[in-house]
Amino acid sequence: MWAKPVIPTRLARQDVEDEVTYYLVDEGSEQAALGFIAEIEQAYQRLSKHPNIGSPRYAYELGIPDLRSWQLDRYPHLIFYIEREAHVEVWRVLNGKRDIPAWLESNDDETH
Repeated sequence: MWAKPVIPTRLARQDVEDEVTYYLVDEGSEQAALGFIAEIEQAYQRLSKHPNIGSPRYAYELGIPDLRSWQLDRYPHLIFYIEREAHVEVWRVLNGKRDIPAWLESNDDETH
């Protein structure tokens, strides 16, 4: 199997830039910012080689067929993406604690 290029949208690139700024300015931690960048790069490499490993959990709730998400290991962020024929399109990189509405994080069986 060949790796597909990972292509972040403008919003996804902005999400990553905003988080790096947060870690540098608000948290005052260059180490956290560099760790976040390394984690994103590692996740993109993984998704490039295995785009089907992400969870389809949010696809139904958001009404976006084929949407998948991948949770970073050391940071509370989710990468939202869709596998295309020739590439992996990253839509957003969101902080799961701050940017995901509580009703999407609910683990019950209620319809929202």
